[in-house]
Amino acid sequence: MKPVTRIASDGTAYRDLNGNGVMDPFENPHLDVASRVEDLLGRLSPAEKVGLMFHTVIEAGEDGHVLEHPGRISKSATTDVVLGKHLTHFNVHALGDARLAARWHNELQTIAERSPHGIPVTVSTDPRHAFLENVGTSFAANGFSQWPESLGLAALRDPALVEQFADIARQEYIAVGIRAALHPTVDLATEPRWARQPQTFGQDPTLVTELGLAYLRGFQGRELDAESVACTAKHFPGGGPQKDGEDAHFPYGREQSYEGGRFAEHMEPFPPLIDAGVAGVMPYYGMPIGLTVGGEPIEEVGFGYNEQIVTGLLREKLGYEGVVLTDWELVNDNHVGDQVLPARAWGVEHLTPIERMERILRAGADQFGGEECVELLLELVDAGRVTQDRIDASARRLLAVKFRLGLFDNPFVDEDAASVTVGREDFRTAGYAAQARSVTVLQNGVAGSAATLPLTGTPRIYAENLSDEAVATLGDRVARPADADVAIVRLTAPFEARDDLFLEAWFHQGSLDFPPGLISRLQAMAAVCPLVVDVVLDRPAVLTPLLPFVSALVGSFGTSDDALADVLGGRIAPEGRLPFDLPRSMEQVRRHHADVPGLGDPLFPFGFGLTL
Repeated sequence: MKPVTRIASDGTAYRDLNGNGVMDPFENPHLDVASRVEDLLGRLSPAEKVGLMFHTVIEAGEDGHVLEHPGRISKSATTDVVLGKHLTHFNVHALGDARLAARWHNELQTIAERSPHGIPVTVSTDPRHAFLENVGTSFAANGFSQWPESLGLAALRDPALVEQFADIARQEYIAVGIRAALHPTVDLATEPRWARQPQTFGQDPTLVTELGLAYLRGFQGRELDAESVACTAKHFPGGGPQKDGEDAHFPYGREQSYEGGRFAEHMEPFPPLIDAGVAGVMPYYGMPIGLTVGGEPIEEVGFGYNEQIVTGLLREKLGYEGVVLTDWELVNDNHVGDQVLPARAWGVEHLTPIERMERILRAGADQFGGEECVELLLELVDAGRVTQDRIDASARRLLAVKFRLGLFDNPFVDEDAASVTVGREDFRTAGYAAQARSVTVLQNGVAGSAATLPLTGTPRIYAENLSDEAVATLGDRVARPADADVAIVRLTAPFEARDDLFLEAWFHQGSLDFPPGLISRLQAMAAVCPLVVDVVLDRPAVLTPLLPFVSALVGSFGTSDDALADVLGGRIAPEGRLPFDLPRSMEQVRRHHADVPGLGDPLFPFGFGLTL
């Protein structure tokens, strides 16, 4: 079987990736990256080069082995897609425990060794260190150390903490073979209804830039090397200003609005990240409406199709030379079970899949996210509609990242080390502290009454959506508010449930108003005992109706029940400050321009937070 580790005549140990018994230049660990890339590029078949340009979902078997049949979302058996289609970039979804995840990764790399030139696989992931579970955007931590959402890190405004988090996440990723992060999300959270805010650093471009750079340092280091996780900054040129807050995953959310004239602020985080060497950039799905940049009207097509944005702005004006990876499924519709999600071909819906692919390449992308239709790209090459030089340009960028990450020299991981590293006690402790500290106190005392927090003594507690274990650290649980000294209720920011299109149920969209029945019930509860409310702010909420009767009001951005109890009981001091404005009303939200940071006269402003 190939490859095997051999010793060259000069004593260099190398992996014989093509099995010819000779240390070819691309196999030589002492050569510079550019030389290794050029040597390998000249050896690859058109099919191998094309395979590099696809980055799709892969699913791991629950037993730590590769999945040799289509999964719930992945479309092909692992061996078929690696050896048959020559794909070498995969976005992994659910993973087992650390040992099983490492075992799966090694098995995947062993399959890749059987390809003609042994090109190693790059495994990527969406964020997976926090609480929210959305198969389109992020995964809950499970065995990894658990931290607040990025909004919670933003609430602490501490670049050193963000870098510490990213460094810990990097170590845990590398332990199981994940070498690419489809983050950070440096979009500005300027439209209060937008569903993608949890993974952002909030509304302020200066804070987003500062924390985005710290995040990049923790994952990539000062330069990309064998200890790095390659980051992809998204969503260029800023995905936050979604019209009416609807998300561009879905046809009704395809438009991005710049009525406030603030395009430049949404762009602000990207140049510093580019200068710092971010490995990848991902354009968003959104289609700009009425946007003019430098006096030039921008074509109203999705950013991934937009040559003015990807080539003109990103490549030429900003000088970006790294990988451009499209967001998922711009070419083909996605059918999962009895649901469908149309291709996000906004503005070019009339084009055929092969025409969409040609348009994306002309725009300047290197890699198709969520696709494995290699036959379409080979058809374009065979027909002369896409040149070999164009394919080589993208393949060169993609191979360079693999070489810099050291994957050609050793892509395998240690299963024993993975089980020790992932979820390590000190990692968990740091994440837990950040969860608690990021809690943001909005009100403490009502109608001139004394402060309610921190809770003291051993009060009788009525609680909703708070575990028995957490309540027990604060007092004694009772079954009725009328029997309680204090009530504690955890709420999620309001949203309108939808479940027609695939993925739609995972996205919190629509009105930010709590239903009137809930407000009435909470008011009745507050009439018989002091009421403490925590609102999980995965996006802003209209909290105005709560203020007259809630004794204490806090916001959280990814905080466990136990960590919240530590804050309410005064054992850990909350330090959070709002990463975005909280609106007074939905009318204020509807009047607000989607691209403008801040609401003008919010109920609670960006940066607000009380101390206990």
